[in-house]
Amino acid sequence: MKNVLSKVSVIVPVYNVENYLVKCLDSLVNQSLQNIEIVVVNDGSKDGSESIIQQYSEKYPDKIKAFSKENGGLSDARNFGIEKAIGDYLGFVDSDDYVSEMMFEEMLILAEKHNAEMVICNIQKVDEEGSVTQKLTQIPNMPEKIVLESNFSIFSDLSYFACNKLFRRELFAHKRFKKGVHFEDIQLIPQLLLECKIVAQTQNFHYQYLERADSITKTHNEKGLDILKAVEDVEASFKTSKYASKAKELRGFQILEGIYTFLAYLAFVKNETLFYKMSQELEDFIRKRDVKMKDILCYSRFGKNYLLSLPLKKTIFYLLFFARQKKLIRKLV
Repeated sequence: MKNVLSKVSVIVPVYNVENYLVKCLDSLVNQSLQNIEIVVVNDGSKDGSESIIQQYSEKYPDKIKAFSKENGGLSDARNFGIEKAIGDYLGFVDSDDYVSEMMFEEMLILAEKHNAEMVICNIQKVDEEGSVTQKLTQIPNMPEKIVLESNFSIFSDLSYFACNKLFRRELFAHKRFKKGVHFEDIQLIPQLLLECKIVAQTQNFHYQYLERADSITKTHNEKGLDILKAVEDVEASFKTSKYASKAKELRGFQILEGIYTFLAYLAFVKNETLFYKMSQELEDFIRKRDVKMKDILCYSRFGKNYLLSLPLKKTIFYLLFFARQKKLIRKLV
């Protein structure tokens, strides 16, 4: 009967999302899991978000715990929510996204069935009309229960979103999201995984990630360097973890997140001076870790060559960068 008693706390940071918040909160108050609390943290919104939050907290007082604080950014709002949450398990939902009705019931069942510290579901990208634009399968070709000691390849294969996972509360006993940085998920979630012994997964696409029309034109700037700093923080944790001997998987993580994720960001940096500065930072990152070009080109994710699995335009950009053809890249941008 334990799964009846366990409570899930879902933390929802809110900042100026009045156009999307109703759909998000509707998907949470209508969860099939009854023993759920929804911790809504208004992080200094200037629009009508606070009014919507109050309406929902009055309508669903047994489910919604509403808080307001001065703006401190996504990490600060999530950390605030962690302090207020009372659940045995924690989840994070971004306030412009929404989830399927069964998400947290199924993930809680899996957590308790397999004694898993972390549970992962698949993600769908959707547009503002709700049409699916991309399906993001997280862990293909793996069982429902994953024992990390014998399947540690997922450390270098996973997408480190916070939003499609359920975490045992104890994982946050000594860790929080890093404040004042971008790519806080890449910085923290791998560190939490290093604390786990068992991960469970469902192949259901429970999480609906909204690609907002107003976010497509977002500025790409030096904040991208936070990716490299995030990888450095994970490296430090890795050295003291129970998986410290698994050098191959650490190398794979450095290549996927430190090189390919960074390059994906760099491709959209318009400012030429900044592009060359960030390129140099990446080259320094590669040199300091003695990452061989062969390892980068042959990096395999879920058993498939990563570079060859990408869209042609991305593959060409990456290959030109590795060939040190930055001037040619700038002409093509």
